[in-house]
Amino acid sequence: MKISYNWLKEYLPAALTISPEQISEYLTDSGLEVEGVEKIEGVKGGLEGLVIGKVLDKQKHPDADKLSLTKVDVGTGEILDIVCGAPNVAAGQKVVVATVGAKLYPTGGEPFVIKKSKIRGADSVGMICAEDEIGLGTDHNGIMILDDSAVVGQPAKEYFNIQDDYLIEIGLTPNRADAMSHFGVARDLVAVVNVREGHEYKQVQLPASMLSVSATNHAGPIAVSVENTEKCPRYCGVYISGITVKPSPEWLQNRLRTIGLRPINNVVDVTNYICHSLGQPMHAFDAEEIEGNAVIVKTLADETPFVTLDGVERKLSENDLMICNSKGGMCIAGVFGGAVSGVKDSTTSIFLESAYFNPVTVRKTAKRFGLSTDSSFRFERGVDPDSTLEALNIAANLILELAGGEITGDAVDINSNTGESGFLVEFDLKRCHTLIGEKIPAEKVSKIFDQLQIRIVRKNEDQYQLHVPAYRVDVRRECDIIEEILRIVSFNSVDIPEKVANSIAVQRKPEPEVIYNIAAGFLASNGFNETMSNSLTRSAYAEWASNSEVNPEKSVSILNPLSTELDAMRQTLLFNGLENIAFNLNRRNDDLKFFEYGKTYHKKAEKSYYEEYHLALFLTGNRYGESWRNPSEKAGFNDLKETIITLLNRLGIYKGASLEEVSNPWFEYAAELQIARKPVVTFGKISRDWQKKFDVKQEVFYADFKWDTVLQLLSFNKTGYSSLPKFPSVRRDLSLLLDQQVTFGQIETIARKQEKKLLRDINLFDVYQGKNLEKGKKSYAVSFILQDEEKTLTDQLVEGVMSKIQQALESELGASLRG
Repeated sequence: MKISYNWLKEYLPAALTISPEQISEYLTDSGLEVEGVEKIEGVKGGLEGLVIGKVLDKQKHPDADKLSLTKVDVGTGEILDIVCGAPNVAAGQKVVVATVGAKLYPTGGEPFVIKKSKIRGADSVGMICAEDEIGLGTDHNGIMILDDSAVVGQPAKEYFNIQDDYLIEIGLTPNRADAMSHFGVARDLVAVVNVREGHEYKQVQLPASMLSVSATNHAGPIAVSVENTEKCPRYCGVYISGITVKPSPEWLQNRLRTIGLRPINNVVDVTNYICHSLGQPMHAFDAEEIEGNAVIVKTLADETPFVTLDGVERKLSENDLMICNSKGGMCIAGVFGGAVSGVKDSTTSIFLESAYFNPVTVRKTAKRFGLSTDSSFRFERGVDPDSTLEALNIAANLILELAGGEITGDAVDINSNTGESGFLVEFDLKRCHTLIGEKIPAEKVSKIFDQLQIRIVRKNEDQYQLHVPAYRVDVRRECDIIEEILRIVSFNSVDIPEKVANSIAVQRKPEPEVIYNIAAGFLASNGFNETMSNSLTRSAYAEWASNSEVNPEKSVSILNPLSTELDAMRQTLLFNGLENIAFNLNRRNDDLKFFEYGKTYHKKAEKSYYEEYHLALFLTGNRYGESWRNPSEKAGFNDLKETIITLLNRLGIYKGASLEEVSNPWFEYAAELQIARKPVVTFGKISRDWQKKFDVKQEVFYADFKWDTVLQLLSFNKTGYSSLPKFPSVRRDLSLLLDQQVTFGQIETIARKQEKKLLRDINLFDVYQGKNLEKGKKSYAVSFILQDEEKTLTDQLVEGVMSKIQQALESELGASLRG
């Protein structure tokens, strides 16, 4: 949020002298973090080095018909010789003089520095200026001739009343709706100064003379009604006739320009001024466009077309609150005005609106239309419902001052909240001391409450009941009150103790962060890059899916989506990964190895949800980067499988794993790895249909780890150790002829059932299909490692084990030995 230093000072006590740097320090330390301070010059260069002078004498230049030799008094006691080319220069004139060394910034030209020089042989020490030469206008017909009352030697900056300003940019957090204005920031600043420095500056108040208006009669020509008081609890308005729409005075234009707003006209500028001064958004309607002389606050039918101020036709929702006349909508309440009803140069009468709209209503409408305006920014966070009428009166008085006219009829104030506004909060001073870690005297706490306009309703020793004003929408709990005390006192004022007491927390094993870091480190060291994607995704993805785990019924929809691309929580990491792959492929990054760790979100039943952790791996392109040492070879299913098995071995849970082929519509072919009969990871080649959906034109291999299951399995793990084997291992190979559908996993499972004690390892080291084999057959060359920790294996024992394995493979898989 942007704050003008000069504008801010309008609300500060006159006795409070404070620099922009001091303001920044106070505000940042009290929770309104200042992100930057920028000097804004009223005129480029600030007219530095320019003074008021008097032309004492003028003579014609002997060597130039269009030049004059002048003698000028600039109040220093030294008379300056200046050569001037202006046709209107004359003795006795008061003029603007740029002295030697002054840097001028002309209108529409490059800056230049005044130097002592000779012009056609005559000395010239300075320059008598025209208005365009110093950036005060565009006229270059002659020098500026000032009023006789101008004081010789007076700085031009003072004569022209040129004021520099400072733009203070605050990184406003969404909860601080009270500080969305110059008035609110000033109110906070005075409270901080009074408490920390022990001053008694008067609290910031609205100008009393502007808080009421006088009407020519009691009944106004516009009838106002509010049909939806839930969306609009308070609505105020006043009719002003006989106005003249014209440019705003310079002071108002300067205020708006400083904070980056473009002045429009005196009426619209006043509404913007009040919005940024007091935090109350306002809107002015051309009264001639109010059909039927009726203003109605209501919703319209779904899909009703409405053309907004930017000329775009938008289709309304039945939940969008509108300001209407008798024929239709004039303005989207709290968000954006209409194309027809706004103030024009020809406008002579207006209906001025000031209202309190339900923050949720405004937020939903603004997000749905993708509109973010100064009004919606404030209404979404909650403006002060108690200052609605006061702001209206101040704005009306300003319009009368700047645009003329008269108020016809009393101001309308429709307020559905008849009770006391604000919030009641219970507060315990001892608990405050415990949480802050320091005792703050009760007198000081009471002063803080007074400065923040928090009223003590009841007090019983350390127990308080407090009334918080309605504009502090972020202060509703005891912890909020404690935070208010601490930020006004200063976070930095709390001493750091010499000793810090801390309780030892017992963490569950295994620690999820530690396990994830092990896995991430392993994957990164094997060439994988980690990706981080938004948990929000398109609901359309779930509609595309035909998977038992991902479908529209399980989709967690966002009630207030930013866009259709971010309107649901993700149910899988697959879609984010395919988006990332498509993004990279479009930028000629073809060889990719990604992994992502994160949550997926699922709907179990109405208002019942659950989350799961997953680890996803993605593999596409070549196995290795382009190199003269490595031939181009595409990464495939077995590369992904190897990574999975190695990772599970690294975590120590692969023992006893089984692999089964599964059918899944996401995959062209896939397998599922189970441990202790629990599915741990599903992996395979993504189907072509899914590749097309994401415009991916090369094979993608994907693995999905159920990470919660991995952690559960790790919780049963126990670290064991054994001595190095004293006896050698024995290797035996079998060359098996098998049906094509038989997998190595089946061979491994059958072999381990036959021998659990001696069989250490099984490995597939060669696969052959093709010539000299029967159709539908393939050849596997499998090695078996056997070892006994207590004795040397005999040939008889080894052959017995291998015979048993061979027979089991023949009977269960129809395997036969190749000759």
